[in-house]
Amino acid sequence: MESCNCIEPQWPADELLMRYQYISDFFIALAYFSIPLELIYFVKKSAVFPYRWVLVQFGAFIVLCGATHLINLWTFTMHSRTVAIVMTAAKVLTAAVSCATALMLVHIIPDLLSVKTRELFLKNKAAELDREMGLIRTQEETGRHVRMLTHEIRSTLDRHTILKTTLVELGRTLGLEECALWMPTRSGVELQLSYTLHHQNPFGFTVPIQLPVINQVFSTNRAVKISPNSPVAKLRPSGKYMQGEVVAVRVPLLHLSNFQINDWPELSTKRYALMVLMLPSDSARQWHVHELELVEVVADQVAVALSHAAILEESMRARDLLMDQNVALDLARREAETAVRARNDFLAVMNHEMRTPMHAIVALSSLLQETELTPEQRLMVETILKSSNLLATLINDVLDLSRLEDGSLQLDIEPFDLHGLFKEVINLIKPIASVKKLFVTLSMSSDLPEYAIGDEKRLMQIMLNVVGNAVKFSREGGISISASVAKSDSLRDPRAPDFFPVLSDNHFYLRVQVKDTGSGISPQDIPKLFTKFAQSQSLAAKNSGGSGLGLAICKRFVNLMDGHIWLESEGLGKGCTAIFMVKLGLRGRSNEAKLQYVSRAPVNHVRTNFTGLKVIVMDDNGVSRMVTKGLLVHLGCDVATVSSGDECLKVVNNEHKVVFMDVSIPGIDIYAVAVRIHEKFARRRDRPLIVALTGNTDRVTKESCMRVGMDGVILKPVSVDKMRSVLSELLDHGVLLEAQ
Repeated sequence: MESCNCIEPQWPADELLMRYQYISDFFIALAYFSIPLELIYFVKKSAVFPYRWVLVQFGAFIVLCGATHLINLWTFTMHSRTVAIVMTAAKVLTAAVSCATALMLVHIIPDLLSVKTRELFLKNKAAELDREMGLIRTQEETGRHVRMLTHEIRSTLDRHTILKTTLVELGRTLGLEECALWMPTRSGVELQLSYTLHHQNPFGFTVPIQLPVINQVFSTNRAVKISPNSPVAKLRPSGKYMQGEVVAVRVPLLHLSNFQINDWPELSTKRYALMVLMLPSDSARQWHVHELELVEVVADQVAVALSHAAILEESMRARDLLMDQNVALDLARREAETAVRARNDFLAVMNHEMRTPMHAIVALSSLLQETELTPEQRLMVETILKSSNLLATLINDVLDLSRLEDGSLQLDIEPFDLHGLFKEVINLIKPIASVKKLFVTLSMSSDLPEYAIGDEKRLMQIMLNVVGNAVKFSREGGISISASVAKSDSLRDPRAPDFFPVLSDNHFYLRVQVKDTGSGISPQDIPKLFTKFAQSQSLAAKNSGGSGLGLAICKRFVNLMDGHIWLESEGLGKGCTAIFMVKLGLRGRSNEAKLQYVSRAPVNHVRTNFTGLKVIVMDDNGVSRMVTKGLLVHLGCDVATVSSGDECLKVVNNEHKVVFMDVSIPGIDIYAVAVRIHEKFARRRDRPLIVALTGNTDRVTKESCMRVGMDGVILKPVSVDKMRSVLSELLDHGVLLEAQ
C-alpha cells in the first residue's frame, strides 16, 4: 500500500450524524461571516458610535470563529496535514482573540451599564416633563376658564345676576347637566334652593342645614364628591339608568353684622351657601382634578363678587338714606330759616310798634317832669319814666338775644378808650349807687392798656349789666370793680373746660372782677342765672325786678369776644363776685390815636335853648309826630310836621337846619327821600342836617342811613334830655358821632 500524508479520524463517524454536523458547520460559518458585514454597515450608517475599536475586535473574533467552523468542514473526510495545521492555527488565533475580547468586555460593560442608566434617567425625566407640561396646559386651561368666569361674574354688581351667571358659565364650561345654589334662610337653620341652571323659579325646596353631607362640605374649602341620592342633589328627573357624579362646594358669605340686606339674614357668625354641580347622567365621565380646582376657584371668586355686591347694595342704601336725610334736613333748615325770618319780622314790627307808644310816654313824661309839680306828682312821673326805661331795656335785650341766637349779630370792632370806658361806667353807676348809699370803687392795674380794639358798645353793655346787678342786689356796703390784664396762669378755669384762651402779641385778655356786699346767691342757683328768663329764687322772692335776660345776653356777648364769664358766692347774705374775661386787640399809644378818641368824647356843655331853630319832623304816625314836635317846641324850635316823603320834599328849604324822619314809614323809601333832599340843595351849607328816628337797634339800619348821607341816628323813645343832647351835638359838630 502506498503511503499518504493523511490523518484518519480517531473515532468512526456515523454517516448521518456527520452529514448533520457538516451542514450545521456550514451555516454557522455563513452566519459568522454575515455578522461582521452587518456591523460594518451599522457603524458606517451611525454618525456617532463609541467603542469602534471594540467592534473591530469583536468582528475579528467572529470572523475567526467562522473560519474555524469553515475549516472544520474538511476534517470530516480524509484530510492532509496542511489542513490540520491550518485548523490548529485558526483555533489558536480564535482562542487568543476570544480571551482578549472577554478581558476587554470586563472594562466595557460598566460603561455600557452607566450609559443605559443615564438613558433610563433621561427617559424618566422626559416622561416627568411630559406630565408637568400636561399639568401646565391643564392649569393654563383652568386659568383661562377662571378668568373668563371671573370676567363674566364681575361684569355686574347685582348679586342675583352674579349667581345666575355663575351657574350658566359653569354649566357651559364643564358641560354640566344641572347646577344649583342653596342659600341659608333668615332663621339660619335651613338651606333654601335659590338658583338652578334650568329652572326659572326654583324656590320652595328647603333642607336642614345640619345634614351630615352639608356639614361635610362646610367643613372644608375643597370641592367634595357627594352621593347623587343626597337631598341637595335630587334635582334631576328620575328614570336615568346611571346618574352622573355630583360634587358640592361651599361659597363663603360676607359677614353681615354690619350690613342689612333686604332679603338676606343678618348673620352674626360665618355662614356659607352650598353650590352643587352634576355631571350628565348615563355617561362614564368622571370629575378630574383640574375641574375640581376650577370649581373651588370659582366658588372663591363668587364669594368676593358677592361681598362687593353686598357692600355696593349697602352703600346705595346708605346713600339713599343719606339723601332722604339731606332732603329732610334741607326742609327743616328752610322751615327754620322761614321761622327765623318770621320771628325777626315779627320782632321788628313789634319793636317799631312798641317803641312808638313808648316814645310818646317817655317824651310826654319828660315834658311833664319839667313843669311845676307837687312832690307826689313828681314821684309818679319819675316812676313812669323809670318803668318806661325798664321796658325799653327789656325790648333791647329781647332783640339782642334774638340776633345772638340766629347768628346775625356781629361785633363792631373799632379802637376805643378802655380807661375812659371804665370811668364812664363809674359815672353812670355812681348816681344810682348814691341813692342807696353804696360806695363804688374802681381799680385798674398799671399794665392795663389805655386803648384797645374791640366792640366798645357791647363791652359797655356787659359792664353796665354786671355792675347794675351788683347795685340792684346790694342794700348796704358797696361795689368794688377791678380791671387787669389776665395772666397766663389765671386764664384757664376748671369750671369751663371748653374755654381755650390763646395769647398773642396783638391781643390780650381783659379780666374784670365786680364784687358786691349784696344778698348773695345759693351755689346751686349759679348755673341757672346764665339761662334765659332765669332768676335765683332768693332774688326773685325779693322782687328785685328784671327780666332774667341780662346775664344770658352778657354770656353770649362774652362768648362772641372769645371770653368766659362766671359767678362766685359763698351763699345767701355773703355777697357775690362776677368775673369775666374778654379778648381785645392791642393798639399803639401814639398821639394821633389819642386825638382820635378825644374827638369822640361827649360834649360837656349842652345847649339849653334852641329858639328860632327851624326843624322838620316827618312821621306817618300822628301821635309820634305830635310828641316829637312837642319835645322840639319845648326846646324853642320852630317845627314843621309832614307825614310823607313828597310832602317833606315840598316843604324843606334852605332855612331848615334839621330834618327828623322816621325810617319805618310803610310804603316809603326813606333812604331815597334822603338822597333827593341832598340833590335838592347844590351847596352843602344850604342842606339841612338829616337825622333818622328808628326803633331798630341793628347795625344794618345805621349803616344804611350813613350810606345815603344822613348825619345821625336816634333810637326811640326820646326824652327831653336826649333831644337836647342830640341838637347840641348836631349844631356843634354837624353830625352825631354815635347813635343816640
